Amino acid sequence: MAIERRMLAAQGYIELEMPEEAMRELDELPAAEQQCQEVLQVRLFIHMRSRRWRDAMRVCDQLREADPQQTTGYIHGAFCLHELGLTREAKDLLLKGPAALLREATYYYNMGCYDAVLGNLDDAQHALEISFKMDDKFREIAKYDPDLKEVMSVL
Repeated sequence: MAIERRMLAAQGYIELEMPEEAMRELDELPAAEQQCQEVLQVRLFIHMRSRRWRDAMRVCDQLREADPQQTTGYIHGAFCLHELGLTREAKDLLLKGPAALLREATYYYNMGCYDAVLGNLDDAQHALEISFKMDDKFREIAKYDPDLKEVMSVL
């Protein structure tokens, strides 16, 4: 029962834009519960929302280690690497991920972004087209994504 209460409190603090308090709630959980997927994912969200990319990356490492077939640690880990200026490494991380990534529009969208930044414009265009077919919301997001300015003129 304590985990549910702490998780609700952490989510409330997140909504109030109080990340330190949210993190304190998670830190108060027993050590055995610190590695639960739900706790790690909330911790990841807090770090990413606070733009603490290295901290978020460490949580992504934990998520991938705990469940290598789960896509969250790969998609968000790659995004963190990209935000740290390590776009080649971000792409490599996605390429090492589980086959389940190929069923996610976010995978293709992010690959499109990474390829665009790396100058692989044909590959970027191809990946983006797949993401748009899988989930059209990415077409609108792409219009405002600074990573895609070189590619959007041809899409």
